[in-house]
Amino acid sequence: MRLGTSRQAVGSRQAVGSCREVASREGDRSISKRVLQAATRRDFLWRSGCGFGALAMQVMLHEQAVRGMGFDPEVVGGNAAGPLAPKETHFPAKAKRVIFLFMSGGPSQVDLFDPKPELARLHGKELPYRLPDTEATVGLDQTRLLGPVSGIKQHGESGMAISEWLPHTAKHIDSLCVLRAMQADSPNHPTAIRQLHTGNLFDVVPSMGAWCSYGLGTENQELPSYITILPQEGDRNYSSAFLPAIHQGTAITEVGSGVGKAPIRHLLDPAVPKVVQRQRVDLLQAFNRHQLERVEGDLQMEGVIESFELAYRMQVNTPKLVDFSGETQESLSLYGIGEGKTDEFGRQCLLARRLSEAGVRFVQVSLGGWDHHSGIAGGLRDRCEVSDKPIAGLLSDLKQRGLLDETLVVWGGEFGRTPHAQNGDGREHNHHGFTMWMAGGGVKGGITHGVTDDFGYYGVEDRVHIHDLHATMLHLLGIDHERLTYAHHGRPFRLTDVAGRVVREIL
Repeated sequence: MRLGTSRQAVGSRQAVGSCREVASREGDRSISKRVLQAATRRDFLWRSGCGFGALAMQVMLHEQAVRGMGFDPEVVGGNAAGPLAPKETHFPAKAKRVIFLFMSGGPSQVDLFDPKPELARLHGKELPYRLPDTEATVGLDQTRLLGPVSGIKQHGESGMAISEWLPHTAKHIDSLCVLRAMQADSPNHPTAIRQLHTGNLFDVVPSMGAWCSYGLGTENQELPSYITILPQEGDRNYSSAFLPAIHQGTAITEVGSGVGKAPIRHLLDPAVPKVVQRQRVDLLQAFNRHQLERVEGDLQMEGVIESFELAYRMQVNTPKLVDFSGETQESLSLYGIGEGKTDEFGRQCLLARRLSEAGVRFVQVSLGGWDHHSGIAGGLRDRCEVSDKPIAGLLSDLKQRGLLDETLVVWGGEFGRTPHAQNGDGREHNHHGFTMWMAGGGVKGGITHGVTDDFGYYGVEDRVHIHDLHATMLHLLGIDHERLTYAHHGRPFRLTDVAGRVVREIL
């Protein structure tokens, strides 16, 4: 349809040009003025209405025939239509999709996954390491080491260590690849969160979910390719930025509290017949396309047009996906739904599994409250109680459905915590050596990668920068991070900017 409209527009400009030539030859300005008025684009489109109608009818009949044969009209003949159509990967992919479990605030690695006997032995002693000059803030020069607040034990055939506050996750320890020497470039929440999500500290650039959507499209044309559930980080961190708007994360801001309650508000309006809704969307889209033609090409406008169409299509599949009434009690219990502390986060994790299984390419689940500058013993234990069973339930569910091998699950925050105390019983931010883990989707299970110093402050071996994490995630999805680019402001941009190394040791 866009191609037909473009050709008609060209014809309109040619007709106007011919009128100008006639008027010039006759040398009569008044005649020129009258002829030009008679040949405006509005007049041309009005006179060509039947032609557009025939073109639209042809497309509709073709689409109907294709559907009747059981094919998707968006991809029939091998020509994928639309920015969310599935795209070929650069090489065979290990993972088809990503579920990112974002623990906002910075979980303490030395209390959860990176045990340090020396830290426990020297609890209360002066710091055996030097603080960076830029981080020696008032009071920290007199601080002391704070020993682990959680017991850490070995589990599974691998014997990997994990906190006693994560007993359910411990059952999956042989499926986890624990990255113990993660590094970021900022100790401050806003910039560190932005780097984790977008690969950039300050600029407005696309998020990793938007890049995945842009590079891969979606497996289900009735759903977005990127969804973020209860986002904690602000819309800039799930933005499409300069990519077409269709690749922006769709935010789900409510997950309900009762079985069957829809977590997406305003998705359906039962008071308005569906035919009327379609007419409203068509009218709005007509205005949008007219504006797009007027400005002669605008990626953001094209993205808005696609977004409206997607929003309308979501009314078909999404209500079923977000309705838990068909889930068995066993399934709900697996995620801790209906069990007080774990109910809300359990709903997020179950919804993530349902959306991923339905074909959403990138799903983010967020949980805040990990920023423990004081009272870390109680605060960290609370976050573990909230998240442990739902995360273990997600891993179990993916395994039972045969989905874990093709789904990359990533857990972690924007940074970790210091081995030394803050406010006596808390920990400060630490971006020099923290922990994240990955599971499924082509990574080795039951291994640790990277080493921090004897106290868990600095990464000293096999360090993995945020850029390396992004490069590895894209690699597992079949994408070369150096080839996934988008031209903007006169140069090609990519998720990993000018850095990034695939961590092949964990594949």
